[in-house]
Amino acid sequence: MFGRSDRSNLVFISIENSEHDRCVDLFIRPDGSYGFGEFRRDPEDRGAWTAIGVYPNAAYSTREAALSAAQQMITWLREAIKRSRFAGDMLSQDQTDAGH
Repeated sequence: MFGRSDRSNLVFISIENSEHDRCVDLFIRPDGSYGFGEFRRDPEDRGAWTAIGVYPNAAYSTREAALSAAQQMITWLREAIKRSRFAGDMLSQDQTDAGH
């Protein structure tokens, strides 16, 4: 299963929920495909991130496609992006760059 320590994938953004106990990593694989993973962090795990779900098995041809799928599958993600200035700015820039 995909883990945060998996160095074969390059994470280009990590977005946490408002409670800071869930996050989504959007990444690119060595083969050029994109994906995402959802993680949880619990006190009994000493704050370590643990992969949840099976999302990393899906491959997308663009960042935008991976982000769109993540937002459809992970209910809290859209609101987290709205609250995160960095995530909103970076993802807006990606969409602007894709249109040129």
